[in-house]
Amino acid sequence: MCRRSERKEPDVSTADETHRAAARRRHELPAVPGQATLDRVASLAARMFHAPIATVTFAGDDGVRRVAAHGTPAGPFPGGSEESLYAAVLARGEVCVIPDVTADPAVAADPPGGTGVRFFAAAPITVPDGRCVGSVNVMDVRPRQAAAEDVSALRDLAALVMDELELRQAASRTLATERGLRADAERLARTLQQTLVPHTLPEVPGLRAAAAYHPVSVDEVGGDFYDLFPLDGNRWAFFLGDVCGKGADAAVLTSLVRYTLRAAAVYDPDPCAVLANLDAVLQQEHAGQVMPPPYCTAVFGVLDPVDGGFELTLAGGGHPPSLVVRAGGAVEAVHPEGGQLIGILRDPYFAQVSTRLGPGDALLLYTDGLTEARTGTGARLDEEGLAAYLAAAAPTSADGLLAAVHKLITTLGDGVSDDTAVLALSVPARSTGVSSEEPQCSTTTV
Repeated sequence: MCRRSERKEPDVSTADETHRAAARRRHELPAVPGQATLDRVASLAARMFHAPIATVTFAGDDGVRRVAAHGTPAGPFPGGSEESLYAAVLARGEVCVIPDVTADPAVAADPPGGTGVRFFAAAPITVPDGRCVGSVNVMDVRPRQAAAEDVSALRDLAALVMDELELRQAASRTLATERGLRADAERLARTLQQTLVPHTLPEVPGLRAAAAYHPVSVDEVGGDFYDLFPLDGNRWAFFLGDVCGKGADAAVLTSLVRYTLRAAAVYDPDPCAVLANLDAVLQQEHAGQVMPPPYCTAVFGVLDPVDGGFELTLAGGGHPPSLVVRAGGAVEAVHPEGGQLIGILRDPYFAQVSTRLGPGDALLLYTDGLTEARTGTGARLDEEGLAAYLAAAAPTSADGLLAAVHKLITTLGDGVSDDTAVLALSVPARSTGVSSEEPQCSTTTV
């Protein structure tokens, strides 16, 4: 550690400065002040030392620059004793503490900052090869000592700044790679998206099923998902939902969610139990991570054949209401009250509701990309707007529901800003039955 009695004028060789300049370029050191992360570091350093002034500085081609500051302006400053102090930290690459700068002959005539600063402490910002490219600094207007734990904390803050620069460098490399492979990424995204939803839906006796996926962008993987599959006996299960985020991470999470829902349904098909199992898996999967946990919304249902129709039990976890279009044209919301987001809350609550799907009835499940779309007036479509649209369109089958939703999305155009997945189920009316020429199920990506 640098102390006043040990302090000497720095002897920085041209070779050292050349290496530091290369390190600055490699790590893309900030050229301008005001960056939020570094500002927080300066503010935190001041609070830890109970000091009025703290800075984060880097050595640039034009001299030392404050890229973040608390209690003093950020930006470049003229040379002098303050810059000399920073240069000493750069040259030595170690923590430097000067209890009273007025007692230091090298700076007593011109205190740092020219504002009566008496105390100075700094920790070097060191790149992986060991070279110092900047420092985190604390100054006070009174002479004082620095506690060992404060000096250790200052060293940790300098290490955090270096971590931030490493993250920026990694992000920059990743971005450059993604841009260079954009064509391949688009093809991969389309292929990956196709693996997240079933290619076809199974045929269910006495039921018509249809599904569609409407991506906003063909080169970005979304997190919408759905499925329909058999349970024990004559019962069938289905689900539809949306994971947070987009891209590869969302795809991985979507795959985990779909697998977990199907596995949980085999173990215990009770809809609330299925969602509770999914919540437990998501929380366990990311236990101990400091980043916000991934989460999803979902609706899970079980169909029991009964009297020419189906008894429907539906559980929801933070998902928009499902809609039933009755044979007579009325539209009803089927929404378990109080179902919460899956994977993010300590003690989530899931609710379920039951209803009957009779001949001529149809059920629509959708993700919120549809109801959050903007209409021509700029207002959200929302659930009420969707219900009113379906009541006017009066679809009578799963395929009719899909066609109505496709027409709506086309009409909304640029008002749709998120992907939309749709799953429709319907019970054929007794009077017409199901034509042998008409497919029992369908799935499409638009």
